[in-house]
Amino acid sequence: MADRAEVETRILRVLRPIVITLLALITLFPFLYMLLLSIRPIEDLLRAPGQLWIEPSEWTVRTYREVLTSVGEGGQGFLKFLANSAIVSVAATALTLLVSIPGAYAVARLRFAGRRQVHFLFLSVYLFPSILLAIPLFVLFTRLGLRGSLGGLTLVYIAQTVPVSIYMLRNYLSTIPASLEEAAAIDGYSRLQTLRKVILPLAAPAVMANALYVFMIAWNEFLFALLFLVEDRADWTVSLGLAQLSGGIEVSKTVLMAGSVVLTLPIVIIFFAAERLLTEGLTAGADKG
Repeated sequence: MADRAEVETRILRVLRPIVITLLALITLFPFLYMLLLSIRPIEDLLRAPGQLWIEPSEWTVRTYREVLTSVGEGGQGFLKFLANSAIVSVAATALTLLVSIPGAYAVARLRFAGRRQVHFLFLSVYLFPSILLAIPLFVLFTRLGLRGSLGGLTLVYIAQTVPVSIYMLRNYLSTIPASLEEAAAIDGYSRLQTLRKVILPLAAPAVMANALYVFMIAWNEFLFALLFLVEDRADWTVSLGLAQLSGGIEVSKTVLMAGSVVLTLPIVIIFFAAERLLTEGLTAGADKG
């Protein structure tokens, strides 16, 4: 007779693929439905709205051409919105990391008065909802002349993401053995050289995770983009463009789904491209004696 451990192992061996399959279907089905709907001709959708699958010969990319070239008022398409979102997201990610990495290292390694309080003060920023900060930031950036510009929106995203990035990076940097820095100091490295040549390679997983986090926030954010860019359509981000599509009466649902795919696909591609870097970063160094 099989013992309890063997029975549990057999049950788990059967349940594991079933659970993984169910979770994959739940996760992937909305995106798959959105993708299939975006390549259906509008005539076919009106004729059979409940039909999910159509023959590949009936697929069309006309909706994507319409979304990328000209949708809504002004004739500007998602290509322009994608470029604006890419500029803001990449700039916000790079500048946030530029501030967060040395800031997190200082909080993790240096000893100064109020160090513990500063650590939790960064996280306390997220105790307040974004809507409370919207009006003060709107007034401040209006007086500074930064409202209605991609640069001003980038500064908002940096201020929004730097505190939590420092908090997350500090927790990771604290796990790196201090003996590595001592060895680097014996070899004549300065603190900046130690940070660049020793700490950063070991902290690659945390840095990459923070970069993805900041990029996704800047790419998908809607509230501040609406407040700061609503007056000038030429500076709209892709989230504003998608909101305009969803509110347009004359825009078909197939075009709306195409816009949703265009908004989602860059994040998916970047995540899978960075997944290898995240895995490699976990073994990018060790405390060797």
